[in-house]
Amino acid sequence: MPRSPRLRNYIKEFTESRTVEKLSFFPPFLILIVEVILLIHAIEIQVLYVIELTIVLVVLSVIEIILVTLEMHDHYKQTNFDRILTIKLDDYIIDHKYKNVQVICNEFLEKHPQYCNERNEVYHIACQILETHKEELLEHELEKDLRKFMKSTKLTSVDDILSAFVKKNQKYKSEPAKIYSQICAILDKKKNNEE
Repeated sequence: MPRSPRLRNYIKEFTESRTVEKLSFFPPFLILIVEVILLIHAIEIQVLYVIELTIVLVVLSVIEIILVTLEMHDHYKQTNFDRILTIKLDDYIIDHKYKNVQVICNEFLEKHPQYCNERNEVYHIACQILETHKEELLEHELEKDLRKFMKSTKLTSVDDILSAFVKKNQKYKSEPAKIYSQICAILDKKKNNEE
């Protein structure tokens, strides 16, 4: 591993970047190699305008490599920033159990003033986290209600259980696919326990 911390960080960023970014990094190097070969031949045959044009192309390739590197670095920083912010915000929401996004944002920004310039980002991530928590709670309630319903019914067909459950619990009528998969999972588990 290289001793330079910048080079180590760059290698880490490169290895953690997406495949598309890695692939976009190689064409400028290939073009640069071809241009250097052309420059060497132009110098050998001593054609001034070909040498000048090739030098311009080499400079453009170097600039392109620098720009791709900076873009990869910016994307890595943004991804890392989003990941850290999401973890901190999720922990904060779990600890304080707030349901109002505005209250969450205001309280979180008071506690973490380094994110004050990123208020919109905090707001959007808080909305996503609350939506995820809501979905997880709904799935947990659905599983609990479904287990209770299946214990009290004599129905054995998945379709019959689904239609009877939805008739009894109207709040789940928009989630038939989830109910269906939950019923199948419960029946499979029950069948495995009986065997």
